[in-house]
Amino acid sequence: MTSLVDTNVLVYRFDPRNRAKQRIAESLLRSHVRDGAVLLPHQAIVEFVAAVSRPRSDLGGAPLLALEQARLEAEALIGQFQVLYPSREVLVTALRGSAAYQLSWFDAHLWAYAEVHGVPEILSEDFEHGRHYGGVRTVNPFVDLAAGVRELPALYQTASPRGSSKQKSAERPRSPRRPVFSSIAGSRRA
Repeated sequence: MTSLVDTNVLVYRFDPRNRAKQRIAESLLRSHVRDGAVLLPHQAIVEFVAAVSRPRSDLGGAPLLALEQARLEAEALIGQFQVLYPSREVLVTALRGSAAYQLSWFDAHLWAYAEVHGVPEILSEDFEHGRHYGGVRTVNPFVDLAAGVRELPALYQTASPRGSSKQKSAERPRSPRRPVFSSIAGSRRA
C-alpha cells in the first residue's frame, strides 16, 4: 500500500532520545525505499530540515543534526523517494479539510496531499491512529497495538474507477535516481 510519510517519522530516524522510535522509523524508511511504497510531501522535507537543525535544550543546546548535514539528508530523501509538491488543488483541499476535520493547518495540508493524490494512508503520530479522513486512513507507526489500541473501521468505502488518474498518481514509479549523500538505503551515519 502506498503511504505518505509525515515529518515526525523522518525526524525520529535521527533522534537518539527515543531509541525504539528511531529503530521503527529507520526500518520503515529502509524497507520502503526498496519497494517505492512511500511518498514524501514537500512540506515534510522543509519541516524536517527545520526540526533536526533546531537547538535542543535536552541535548545541551545541540541539534539532532548540524544544518549542513540536515540539508544533505534532505537532498538524499529527495533522491530516494517521490516527492509531492503543493498545487492549487492541494491548498484548497487543505483549507476545506482544516474546517471539516478541525485539523491544524499543517496536518490539514499533509492530509490534502494524500487526498488529492489518491494516497490511501498517512504514516504519522500526529493523527488519531486508524481514523479515516475522507478517503485517507491515518496510521501511527509507533503505536504498540498489543497495548490495546484498536483501529477504527472505515465509515465508508471509497471507490475510484479502475485506472483513475488519482490511482495512477499514487502508484507512479519513483525516479531511478540513487542518493549521492546519506542514506536510508545504505548505512546510517553516526
